[in-house]
Amino acid sequence: MAVPARKTSKAKKAKRRTHYKLSVPGMSTCANCGEMKRSHHVCPACGHYDGKDVNASTEE
Repeated sequence: MAVPARKTSKAKKAKRRTHYKLSVPGMSTCANCGEMKRSHHVCPACGHYDGKDVNASTEE
């Protein structure tokens, strides 16, 4: 069984993994304004989530 002679450094590992996140799979378009937003998050441009305005202030 092959065993590495030395530990792989953090820099070497990071250089090898740089292309893992080239495509942005976690992004989607907002249904309200059409801007790109993170999936399952409030749209930073218009403040809508799941068709509702969630940035409206709520009084407690």
